[in-house]
Amino acid sequence: MLLPVAALVAIIFVAMGLPQTFNASVEATTLEGAKQTIALGPVASQEAIKQLGTNGGGFFNTNAAHPFENPTALSNYLNIFAMLSLSTALLYTFGQLVGNRRQGWAFIAVTFAFLIMGVGVVYWAEAAGNPILTALGLDPALGNMEGKEVRFGQAMTALYAVVTTGLSDGGVNGMHGSFTGLGGLVPMFLIQLGEVLPGGVGSGLYGMVVFAVLAVFVAGLMVGRTPELLGKKIESREMKYAMFAVLVLPAAILGFTAVSAVLPSAVASVGTPGPHGLSEILYAFTSAAGNNGSAFGGLTGNTPWYNTTLGVAMLLGRFAYAVPVLAIAGSIAAKTRVPASKGTFPTDTPLFVGLLIGIILILGGLQFFPALALGPIIEHFAMLSGQTF
Repeated sequence: MLLPVAALVAIIFVAMGLPQTFNASVEATTLEGAKQTIALGPVASQEAIKQLGTNGGGFFNTNAAHPFENPTALSNYLNIFAMLSLSTALLYTFGQLVGNRRQGWAFIAVTFAFLIMGVGVVYWAEAAGNPILTALGLDPALGNMEGKEVRFGQAMTALYAVVTTGLSDGGVNGMHGSFTGLGGLVPMFLIQLGEVLPGGVGSGLYGMVVFAVLAVFVAGLMVGRTPELLGKKIESREMKYAMFAVLVLPAAILGFTAVSAVLPSAVASVGTPGPHGLSEILYAFTSAAGNNGSAFGGLTGNTPWYNTTLGVAMLLGRFAYAVPVLAIAGSIAAKTRVPASKGTFPTDTPLFVGLLIGIILILGGLQFFPALALGPIIEHFAMLSGQTF
């Protein structure tokens, strides 16, 4: 099924002007009369694979900021749709498989609530611009256009950034490291939440189920009953596995970031002093542990320390997270389904959607807020006060 969909998307990309050829390059003459070699290749087909599979690896070094990968606003929206399509479809498929479509729609509502809020914050932060540059004479109406393609502007860059980090994609159409403090905080925070919004193909779904287990446990404590999910009792074993899963990412991200922030050889790789330098380190391990692949830039990661630790973070973020999830699945599958009663907390209602959003936000905030406060949040207030580093 995936192959025909990828082929269709590739055909649409070709129609939009993306190259699809086995020629490696073509020679062109510029307006000044100089000779130029323009790189080509099977870009359209690779772009379809890159986005549908939430891989994110670009054909060209500048990824979706390159005009051959993403030439127009329409292609930008198709990139975003392709990223979201399979991961979102799997949430609906989950509802189908468990015999409760409303459950799938509840998960979809959670993901899109976060995506909409994220886009709003990033766009607001980037459109507001940098008051330090405004004081130097830059028109404040331009906002912060540093690191962005003029054909996309703040709005479509914000939309792309939030989607690519809410999923396990990593493709970019702008430089996340050039965002303002709060503008850069949101993409980083979305990865730190486990990329469950809606996450990579499949991986976002099981991350959402882990948070759902935690949410029904909290709800069970509120009403004084054993929590249930999909007609199965959630007991101490499932909770231990769930807590192990949600502690993997902060252990990998914050642990390696803390060591890198004081290790002289690791600090020497930081390209920007001050809080933005800490954000570069934090984003690097966040992206690695989340298997996202995007970066803040400015950090020289090709060193023995970062090559090793980022690799370990990738390993932990994917496999150490998946093992307890598989244990939860096996434990729940072995349980007998119990009929719903008057005391059962339904997990397919707007009330549960709100509770699940709160659990994701609070848990993520408790784990990562101190580190974010030392990085992008301080950077934001420093920017407002006119302080540079």
